[in-house]
Amino acid sequence: MNFKPNLFDKKGGASARILHEETNSAEKLAAELKKILPAGLGCRPIVFVCIGTDRSTGDSLGPLVGTLLEEKSMSSFHVYGTLEDPIHAVNLEEKLNEIKKKHFNPFIIGIDACLGRLKSVGVIQIGEGPVKPGAGVNKDLPEVGDMHITGIVNVSGFMEFFVLQNTRLNLVLKMAKTIAGGIYEASLTHQTAPAWPAFKWELNSEQAP
Repeated sequence: MNFKPNLFDKKGGASARILHEETNSAEKLAAELKKILPAGLGCRPIVFVCIGTDRSTGDSLGPLVGTLLEEKSMSSFHVYGTLEDPIHAVNLEEKLNEIKKKHFNPFIIGIDACLGRLKSVGVIQIGEGPVKPGAGVNKDLPEVGDMHITGIVNVSGFMEFFVLQNTRLNLVLKMAKTIAGGIYEASLTHQTAPAWPAFKWELNSEQAP
């Protein structure tokens, strides 16, 4: 395993907490997401960076979310990090540089698995501020995101590598489906900047007698 997720108490910014199995969890996540995302004319491109690896069940949350979102072919959001092309400790900095070259001033949402208290396992956190990959295991990796979505997949505090390797895939997949569902729902109503030809046409239409 090349990458280990940050621990529960290493996030920046205030977070909303949603249990993945509660009623309408995807809808609640979408509502929280839309509170923070920039919207409207000239808004920044929205980029989701899904961090993790398929070599560890506990750390596969990010690439699972990325794969589920890729299958939905969203037009308003951009997604990086899938099971086929994961973003992890080895290539994280390179991938972030590629994203920033491809998208002008992107608004980045970092998605990552994390460990926490026993009573918090299964909780999804969403809020302002980046994720800090590797913080829980003293790895010096760049922070990711203007905001974060993190899923607490298991218990922290002892033999994190072993805990991640033995996390139930069933739980991780359910959490990934909730996160992907919430993001997709938010994408359906997110306002993006119109294409320049359409924008020009609207201006000309308003000026017409």
